[in-house]
Amino acid sequence: MRIVLVGPPGAGKGTQAAFLAKNLSIPHISTGDLFRANISQQTELGKLAKSYMDAGNLVPDEVTIGMAKDRMEQADAVGGFLLDGFPRNVSQAEALDEALKADEVKLDAVLDLEVPEDEVVKRIAGRRICRNDSAHVFHVEYKQPKSEGVCDVCGGELYQRGDDKEETVRKRLEVYHSETEPIIDHYRAQGLVVTISALGEVADVTERAMAALKKSAEA
Repeated sequence: MRIVLVGPPGAGKGTQAAFLAKNLSIPHISTGDLFRANISQQTELGKLAKSYMDAGNLVPDEVTIGMAKDRMEQADAVGGFLLDGFPRNVSQAEALDEALKADEVKLDAVLDLEVPEDEVVKRIAGRRICRNDSAHVFHVEYKQPKSEGVCDVCGGELYQRGDDKEETVRKRLEVYHSETEPIIDHYRAQGLVVTISALGEVADVTERAMAALKKSAEA
């Protein structure tokens, strides 16, 4: 299957993408991984992206699209892929349409993870990260440490990242609503959108997503 995963910050896209890709035996292609791979391998697109980033500028859509197109044409993605974080806006979605059309393939579904805005704020603003190891993540409500402010794993100090503060989260949501959310209507017009609730346990959301994708494929 060829799938695009969309949803607001805090919807659990990265987590669900990993599980879905494994269950469907397709590669998980994330924007972050694309940039890291191209920059570390010093590809022409990677060098170009780094030049914009080093100057403090946004990487142009055509560079991101070029990276995504190269990745989708690799051998492991011939039978399908799951795109996470791309396309990020309607112009990227239109460019993806053209790229897939040129290769005579098409998307099978656009999976929309739906989460109420207040829940997004609660999920992100409640996160606390260990200063010693950012992989140790806790939550003031959902995953409380045994001792307040102290990492259960290594005893490091837990803190709230600047981009996890409520005012920052709400600004990120505004950007999502204005830039990324319109791609849902773009794909809905093509009959590709499958919307599920991303509330609940991770395994339950994955099961819900798999069932919705199966139903969509059979339609």
